[in-house]
Amino acid sequence: MKMGLAFTLNGKKVMTQANVNSRLIDILRGTFKLIGAKSACLIGVCGACTIVFNGRVTKSCLIPAFQVQGSDVITIESFSETESCQDIINGFEKAGIENCGYCNVGKIFIAEAILAKNSQPSREDILSAFSGIRCRCTEEESLISAVLTAADVRQRRIYGRT
Repeated sequence: MKMGLAFTLNGKKVMTQANVNSRLIDILRGTFKLIGAKSACLIGVCGACTIVFNGRVTKSCLIPAFQVQGSDVITIESFSETESCQDIINGFEKAGIENCGYCNVGKIFIAEAILAKNSQPSREDILSAFSGIRCRCTEEESLISAVLTAADVRQRRIYGRT
């Protein structure tokens, strides 16, 4: 059985039809061909399907189609065009993080959520925020260093610090 959905996707109003048993990840990848979020574990532990849903970093595999109606969704395809995302990518590169392609979206969106709340997060803040994803390619210390470096990159961009 299909249902009609109207929502905002990457800043644009969209409408689509989806099976009632679909998940947001299926809609993003299948209907809209946005493949930045990966369909991996489908139980919300890996972070590969991370998006921003109504202003909150969320795993799209956990969102049933009926909850999409009237929502606001931002995917990595849109976020990657922002200066904020570039700060994170630059910080990660400077810290020597090599992204595997599996958990990148989770790491990027979680780093953004951290830095949006606190421009100078603590190690504990970072570890706590990342506890919701399973990343096999980056050790904890490297992840902490990457977020702190991204914070520094952002501060330099915003305030011109050298």
